[in-house]
Amino acid sequence: MSFDNLQEHFKKSGEEPVCDFDVIIVGAGFAGLYALHHLRNERGFSVRVYDAAGGVGGTWYWNRYPGARVDIESVEYSYSFSHELQQEWKWSERYPSQAEVLRYFNHVADRFDLNRDIQLSTRVNSAVFDEETNQWIIQTDRGDHVRARYCIMATGFVSAPNKPNFKGLETFKGKQYHTAKWPHEGVDFSGQRVGVIGTGSSGVQTIPLIAKEADELVVFQRTPGYIVPLRNCPMTPEYSQSVKENYGKWRRTERKAFGGYIALNFEPVNPNKKLAMEVSPEERQADYEMRYQSGGLSYYNSFPDLFTTKEANDTLVEFFQEKMRERITDSDVAEKLIPKDYPILMKRLVADNGYLETFNRDNVTLVDVKNSPIEEITPNGVVVEGKEYKLDTIVFATGFDAVTGSMTRIDIRGRNGLTLNEHWANGPRNYLGLMIAEFPNLFMLDGPGSPGAFFQPILLSEYQGRWLGECIEYMNRHNLTCIEPSAEAENEWVEHSAEMANKTLLPKADSWYMGANIPGKPRVSLMYIGGFPNYSKQCNAAAVNGYKGFILSDHKKRVSTALLNQ
Repeated sequence: MSFDNLQEHFKKSGEEPVCDFDVIIVGAGFAGLYALHHLRNERGFSVRVYDAAGGVGGTWYWNRYPGARVDIESVEYSYSFSHELQQEWKWSERYPSQAEVLRYFNHVADRFDLNRDIQLSTRVNSAVFDEETNQWIIQTDRGDHVRARYCIMATGFVSAPNKPNFKGLETFKGKQYHTAKWPHEGVDFSGQRVGVIGTGSSGVQTIPLIAKEADELVVFQRTPGYIVPLRNCPMTPEYSQSVKENYGKWRRTERKAFGGYIALNFEPVNPNKKLAMEVSPEERQADYEMRYQSGGLSYYNSFPDLFTTKEANDTLVEFFQEKMRERITDSDVAEKLIPKDYPILMKRLVADNGYLETFNRDNVTLVDVKNSPIEEITPNGVVVEGKEYKLDTIVFATGFDAVTGSMTRIDIRGRNGLTLNEHWANGPRNYLGLMIAEFPNLFMLDGPGSPGAFFQPILLSEYQGRWLGECIEYMNRHNLTCIEPSAEAENEWVEHSAEMANKTLLPKADSWYMGANIPGKPRVSLMYIGGFPNYSKQCNAAAVNGYKGFILSDHKKRVSTALLNQ
């Protein structure tokens, strides 16, 4: 039954639409799981979670490609809300594999009795705000029609796979796979000619393992990435115990750090406050080398002016270029693999496990498709510059319609039938990365306008989950029915976010941070780059001041926050 027909049914029958739940959550990844726990277990609301996957875990349920692994240390890429959970869970590696992360999320779901309110294998097709009842109507592909006062989009910022529509793709006779939709039974590449399209994080992680299985591997690279060794290793009991004994201090420091992670050489380290161009070349080089030997993404806590000053950024670019050259035997191949035309850190730094060395193998070929794009896919392979590379299998490691794609693929409608796609035609408009004007009682977690991928996402989802939990309780205490940002507050936040991005080098790189990987997508900064401390300060201030910037409504009318503060 369509929504128009459903509404007509209620009018003719005289039935009073029933609010089935206080809250509907779309997505059972780390954000959705925490929101369910916080709202149901800690605040007592009735909650239902829907997810298209066959299990919890979000992107870690789907991304099962060979080599899939977290690039943030396991002791940090984890929940902080439960001291007992932090103490009891034992990580086996410094950087956990997809399988271990998925086991962790399943443990969380079991430990906090979350599964009974999660409906899996159910895709939300649409979410429409009913202005007569001030409720959200959710429709799924399994025929569910449910109502809730509040709707939370916990759909993730890397959960909508991007598969380019190459000419002739449908004619390919071999097998095709996407890293974000990997078969659960795995794939055997033995004896095959394999092509991998895409060299972002997914491609970098899976290419070394495919190269060891396949007879031939052809890598089609559009944009090379800055590569740093991950330096993964087994988790030592001593390191694990040290973190557990000091988790309180770790978490407080993480929330002050730009990226939300602070591990460096197996110790928590405060973010660097010095500027790259104010220290000696020797001190600067020593900092870069120390972080390189530690491995991982610690450069995001290095000198702050790396983000804002080209002269400073160039010093790290030169460091990385030299480090990368040392790992590649063929100088011509090295020049193709080394970035030269965009600032470092403005596309996500890629941590690898032998990716660069893979191109020293005799069975691996690199094809640069930056200036000579893929012309077509034939029944037998891929054509570039008139040459056909014959393949048995194509792996698409082409990433995601990041940050917004998981929401825009759902039919979301607010006041007066306004669709989210219409409202976001020129980029994602929102206030505080939490709510959207004209879409009452609709919240986002880890979404556009928030620190998102610039901050440890599990910590961000915990903060936002608590914020919206307090907001809903505030609404109940004051007998209010709706909350939504004012158009003015939304405009100011969009302008502020753009201003913060333009103070950095971010716009100088064509990254998914800017939506540049999707043809036709507005090229704007999708996330807030002003840092979590600044972000949380503004969110807290809005709440403390009676939800300043929001329009609050009771059963009869929309009221200003000023009335509630009197």
